[in-house]
Amino acid sequence: MTPVVLVPGMLCDADLWSDLPELPGEVVRAEITEPSVGGMAEQVLSAVDGEFALVGLSLGAIVGFEVLRRAPERVSAFGALSTNAGAPRPEQLRTWQRQAAADFDEVVAEILPAMFAEPRSPLRERFLGMAKRIGPEVFRAQLAAQATRTEAFDAIAGYRGPVRVLCGDRDALCPTGFHEDIAESAPRGRLHVLSGAGHLLPLERPAVVGALIRRLLERGEG
Repeated sequence: MTPVVLVPGMLCDADLWSDLPELPGEVVRAEITEPSVGGMAEQVLSAVDGEFALVGLSLGAIVGFEVLRRAPERVSAFGALSTNAGAPRPEQLRTWQRQAAADFDEVVAEILPAMFAEPRSPLRERFLGMAKRIGPEVFRAQLAAQATRTEAFDAIAGYRGPVRVLCGDRDALCPTGFHEDIAESAPRGRLHVLSGAGHLLPLERPAVVGALIRRLLERGEG
């Protein structure tokens, strides 16, 4: 069976995927630590040989879009979770620049409320643990990478494999409209909107995310 490469979001590590039900075949949990989206895409491409399915969350999906641009023939299926295919907005660039210069713990505390549908979610400590393990150096590289991203709708439109887009309707960072645009751009795109869910779907809704990945691997469907 084709392996699946799981690509986490900013300030997240492999624990993001820990609650998923067991998946068939080889599962590779990629790291994204380079200071550009292109460098991160090369990290993903070098994580496994040959063809693979790719599932990314937030920045991980943005990296996935770049993988589609560089090597679409290697991607058997693509899952985009809680993400944005647009270019950075001026206010985002200003925010990332400010965050890169600020105290790391203060920035993590600033970001935390937007991670979950419920601001006081019991999953908060899981996110804080991941952020602590990522640390300020990699976080600054991830902020730098965010600033290098470009609009990805051309890469999505040119990809002929199945694209499954998953979002929560209470995602404060990436609203449903972002995901509608991605699914509509993909020739084989399909959108799934989860009621009452926020940004970190593999933690909030692991069973649903796991089922989506399993269908992508087994049937190329979602």
